[in-house]
Amino acid sequence: MSDLAASLTPLTGGHSGRSFLSEVAGSRSVVRIYPPGDPRGADAPQVDEAVLHLVRGLVPVADVLEVRRGDSDQPGLLVTAWVPGEPGDRVVAGLDGEGLAGLGGAMGAVAATLAGMPMVRPGPFVDADLRIGAFPEGGLAEWVEERLVTWSASDRERLLPVAEDAQVLLDGVGRACLVHSDLNPKNVVVDPATLELTAVLDWEFAHAGHPWTDVGNLVRFERQPAYVEAVLRAWTERHGGSAAALLDGARAADLWALVDLASRAGSNPVSDRAEVLLRAVAETGDLHAWPFGT
Repeated sequence: MSDLAASLTPLTGGHSGRSFLSEVAGSRSVVRIYPPGDPRGADAPQVDEAVLHLVRGLVPVADVLEVRRGDSDQPGLLVTAWVPGEPGDRVVAGLDGEGLAGLGGAMGAVAATLAGMPMVRPGPFVDADLRIGAFPEGGLAEWVEERLVTWSASDRERLLPVAEDAQVLLDGVGRACLVHSDLNPKNVVVDPATLELTAVLDWEFAHAGHPWTDVGNLVRFERQPAYVEAVLRAWTERHGGSAAALLDGARAADLWALVDLASRAGSNPVSDRAEVLLRAVAETGDLHAWPFGT
């Protein structure tokens, strides 16, 4: 462990500061650290290992090399193989329409695969056997009231009808599946030559949830038409329905995450951007509102 710790270099991309590149004797690996007091509990490394095992062979993920449960004296660890390629958010910035369509199709295919992995009911994973716990009761309207305490009452009231309509749309599906819950270009590794995904990263938010959630995350901030159309096409080719209906549902599902992110505005750039987007949704009453220009 001393050699491993001595070689740790922080990885960029996320905002948790818990992932590090390790290089020992010429061998690279990625180390994720779970500090004591992790909100998911001491079993969090084993839960993430179990999710990676569940999806292996269906979506590209890194091999698990070591896992250690945390305790009060030392952090938990999940060590995975380093996967060659470039972070997806770096790749997407330089793509033309054809490239955006290629990457969007690959991302949409992952979301479609996960949406086809059924779960008995929604809830968080609570242990290494992936037993499903319970989410707090209530729908999107209650979530708005609970989380957006820094918003004025009038601002929340403008958002409530949007949340209520979104909840009705979500309730019409009636099934649960495996959800990555943070699926977007910054959490994938891409072969820049082929635009194939070599790994999907950062599964710590994975849970049993709604089939539209991952699509909503994919198209939250990436709004280039070629990319969005390819995401929707890849998903509907697998599961049916129209692209327009899927996009409506995806925006509805993503409202859960937008509200949570906006409630933490000021803590990181993603949360700040989410609050700007959510306020535009509240002001217009339109889930598809976009305040950032082209």
